[in-house]
Amino acid sequence: IQRGRPLKRGEYLFRAAAEFYSVYAIRSGALKTYEVSDTGEEQVTGFYLPGEIVGMDGISTARHLSNAKALETATVCEIPFHRLEELSQRIPTLQHHFFRLMSNEIRSDHELHMLLGKKSADDRVAALLLSLADRQQRRGLSARRFRLPMSRYDIASYLGLAVETVSRIFT
Repeated sequence: IQRGRPLKRGEYLFRAAAEFYSVYAIRSGALKTYEVSDTGEEQVTGFYLPGEIVGMDGISTARHLSNAKALETATVCEIPFHRLEELSQRIPTLQHHFFRLMSNEIRSDHELHMLLGKKSADDRVAALLLSLADRQQRRGLSARRFRLPMSRYDIASYLGLAVETVSRIFT
């Protein structure tokens, strides 16, 4: 595991199509992942907070599918995937933990698809806030009072809403 240099707001951790070598544990700050459509529009695909792992999108293809960008000053630990594979074979609990992380990613994607397909705009924003509150609580922080590191534009992109709709709901 290697500690990386701090990422400043707007700096990339990795870009889509870059070779996959590592996954990254967020130590501080927040990152977003996103893909760019054929028309050049940014589609936010995830928000990552301290204690979470980003970069697993490249495991199956050996290339990252998305871009990962710092939403604020952030620090990460780089975990070379070949070392993770080696250690997982020797330490079954590590492999189990990694499988659990992957399962959580799949579950989060499933919940997002359900949210985007069936819920009202109010429900979508509420579900995002509840998810962030739960993630804060798991880190031992307040689930009632926390700062949102992402912009309204990012929230709108993630939830499939117009920025004006997100602003209205927050108001």
